[in-house]
Amino acid sequence: MDLHQLLKYGLTASDHSCEFPAPRTPAYSDCSISKQRSPIESLSGNIHSQHSPLEPGSSLRQFQIKFSEFTEPNSQNTITSQNMRHALQELETVLMAPDTDEGATSTNPNTDEHKPAKVARQLSRTWSHESRREPIIMVQPQFTSNRYPVQSFEVRPEKRPREMKEDPQNKVKQLLIKCAEALSENKIEEFDALVQEAHGMVSISGEPIQRLGAYLIEGLVARKESSGTNIYRALKCREPESTELLSYMRTLYDICPYFKFGYMAANGAIAEALRSEDRIHIIDFQIAQGTQWITLIQALAARPGGPPHVRITGIDDPLSEYARGDGLQLVGKMLSDMSKKFNIPLEFTGLPVYCPQVTREMLDIRPGEALAVNFTLHLHHTPDESVDVSNPRDGLLRMVKGLSPKVTTLVEQESNTNTTPFLTRFLETLDYYYAMFESIDVTLPRDSKERISVEQHCLAKDIVNIIACEGDGRVERHELLGKWRSRLTMAGFKPYPLSSYVNSVIKKLLGFYSDKYTLVEKDGAMLLGWKNRSLISASAWH
Repeated sequence: MDLHQLLKYGLTASDHSCEFPAPRTPAYSDCSISKQRSPIESLSGNIHSQHSPLEPGSSLRQFQIKFSEFTEPNSQNTITSQNMRHALQELETVLMAPDTDEGATSTNPNTDEHKPAKVARQLSRTWSHESRREPIIMVQPQFTSNRYPVQSFEVRPEKRPREMKEDPQNKVKQLLIKCAEALSENKIEEFDALVQEAHGMVSISGEPIQRLGAYLIEGLVARKESSGTNIYRALKCREPESTELLSYMRTLYDICPYFKFGYMAANGAIAEALRSEDRIHIIDFQIAQGTQWITLIQALAARPGGPPHVRITGIDDPLSEYARGDGLQLVGKMLSDMSKKFNIPLEFTGLPVYCPQVTREMLDIRPGEALAVNFTLHLHHTPDESVDVSNPRDGLLRMVKGLSPKVTTLVEQESNTNTTPFLTRFLETLDYYYAMFESIDVTLPRDSKERISVEQHCLAKDIVNIIACEGDGRVERHELLGKWRSRLTMAGFKPYPLSSYVNSVIKKLLGFYSDKYTLVEKDGAMLLGWKNRSLISASAWH
């Protein structure tokens, strides 16, 4: 199970009676959320949500008023993970629904129109959540050689450079880099000695760098022994029971809000592009359990003029059947139940094929339908020209562009591990996953068995694959937003700017988890991250 599948299978959404036939609890129901205390719950205590759901057709302004009930500084309510999830559900549904308030305008892909200043000022007053952080001195990147920079460190003003060098975490990091350098230069005896030393300094229950180091060392040893692909496959075969795996997925999704809000940004773009359409076709590459579409379907069903006809084509590779517990017919049943419950005409077609094998003929494109195509944490698995001369990655984008979609959404990990040489790729992986492991540390304690299981079953395989594998055996091939932009532009796409208003809402919500989460708007796209490291990019195209 790869990270993109883990996260999409772990999606949680609205609380309603439609049940996904999983062995335990519905993956998207309120009861499926991890029992672990969330950052919100830890800070604010526990109360039940006292906020009534939004009525169909209500405006963004109405949501602001309701949300301000427990976000204003003088509010008598406190924020728990339960009512935060309730608020997120309301937010997504309202952002996707037609706005009946003349004062609320939406972003147009061809203009720069956003919400009026009055609404923006109201939001600013309602959600005044300014973080007060101690000034930070940024140390310039150090170099272990003339070519490869080491991650920069944040040093508090009272610290001296000498103290930084004596930092145990920095010592582990430098030792990991020396291991990778020795292996890249084929100094095997030196590598073996360094690995032996590193084994005494890493731990799956230690500091973030120690936990990450344990998996990086495993990847380095596998690379030396040319066993990376075998280990990657063996780890997949040793996955826990599907019920346990679903629990780990949900936990990862719940404790890493940058994934959650990346999906929200994509859904918002789709809802905006299809706002006035009567016949809608959504093609989801890697649909997993289909839970991403629950709030959108609810919003469409609540349209004042009646719901549109919705058709969803869900593509999912055959390997994903394990995590789902059965074939794509389970997704079809869940969507059928939603169709009956919310009285919205909905068709579902499942395609159990690998994405590069999808053809136009399989997709049953019909005249008069508004088309949306969704790629969430998946496109990086499709090989490019460096692996296959036919370049399936760009070929898939050209095929999708030929379908003339009204919007295509892309959510990807913001990392450069596709064509970079080994040592550069190792340093990039070290930097990226260090930020992720550190962000997890804020939510789950060091000795948490749940945290250990999440990192082992949801992240370790990807790390080993990036470090140890090459050629077609390396399936984790991430690219930065700039590279995706080039590929999409060459395929004929143009940017469809994400709403600055939606982005500002997401930024405020991130603050309730930790002030160290970041959101950066860049050329109409969005970058979500931890401290000074971007982790997820979300963008839309047409």
